[in-house]
Amino acid sequence: MAAPWRGVIAEYADRLPFEPEEHAITLLEGGTPLIEAPALSEATGAEVYVKVEGANPTGSFKDRGMTTAISKVVSNGSQAVVCASTGNTSASAAAYAARAGLRCIVALPVGKIAAGKLAQAIVHGAELVQVDGNFDDCLRLARALAHAYPVSLVNSVNPYRLQGQKTAAFEIVDALGCAPDIHALPVGNAGNISAYWMGYSEYAGMTTAASLDHPSARRGAVVSTRPRMWGFQAEGAAPFVKDAVVENPETIATAIRIGNPASWAYATAARDDSGGLIDAVSDADILDAQALLASEVGVFVEPASAASVAGVLKKARAGQVPSGALIVCTVTGNGLKDTATALGERELDPTTVPAELEPAAALLGLA
Repeated sequence: MAAPWRGVIAEYADRLPFEPEEHAITLLEGGTPLIEAPALSEATGAEVYVKVEGANPTGSFKDRGMTTAISKVVSNGSQAVVCASTGNTSASAAAYAARAGLRCIVALPVGKIAAGKLAQAIVHGAELVQVDGNFDDCLRLARALAHAYPVSLVNSVNPYRLQGQKTAAFEIVDALGCAPDIHALPVGNAGNISAYWMGYSEYAGMTTAASLDHPSARRGAVVSTRPRMWGFQAEGAAPFVKDAVVENPETIATAIRIGNPASWAYATAARDDSGGLIDAVSDADILDAQALLASEVGVFVEPASAASVAGVLKKARAGQVPSGALIVCTVTGNGLKDTATALGERELDPTTVPAELEPAAALLGLA
């Protein structure tokens, strides 16, 4: 029988900055599905897989970095954490802080958070502060609080966050036996594209024996290449594309509604060092990709998650996706976090049938 998944710190202990005596605060995050997506392969002429990070315990990729950040907070003796959030970070920080018995303070932009994410932070006991401003204002406040008072900042500027998030790249290589040619991600605060590039870079050059010795290795192949990193922002919140801070970012994809990314330098390095790109996609393209993922791939994601898929589809329409390329798209959060956007103005009017076989079958066109 296969050994049960133990969480990213235990699974990749040899590649994370923790000592054996440090206690891991874990909800058994990681080990998320890498799903083949024939509908996307057909649409792009490539071989496309989807890394479903919404399968993490709080429903987003944030859990990978939160287990490492909160574990280090506990190891260092801090009793409180603070974060700025557009939703997913608050949900994850609140859950892991609850697990660790820490106080959790969350700075949220007024009126900019999807209800599902806000509910998560509330039920896990976080102390919510609404800031009269956008995410960037919230992050400035959170940083100031962490600098002036005995609370630890757990946004992606915390280096241990990126250490945890890089493990998704390890999992992809372990599952495929190689690195993809292209890895596509949504870009908001830009920590994730930086973390994946770090992970792929660390795995590059591993020998077969080292892979086989690794407790999480699935294939043990030599990893000699790294992917091109393709990042995609929403058009209304695209500071990398504009090469300038966006003072008032706006997009339906709330998780990437960020105008001044904290990991700007890391993300541009990941883009440039990998020979990749960061482009923008429209809200309409994001919603179309979200619908396609749900109806033809079977994966329901929040809008921001679909930016990676929307971007690859956009590049395919422009003839910029190499034929037969191996592509992985990270979809970062579960669709249940923002059902209102997914449903839009759709009216819920299910067919009513009697609880009897023949008339029900007739009304359903089965008879």
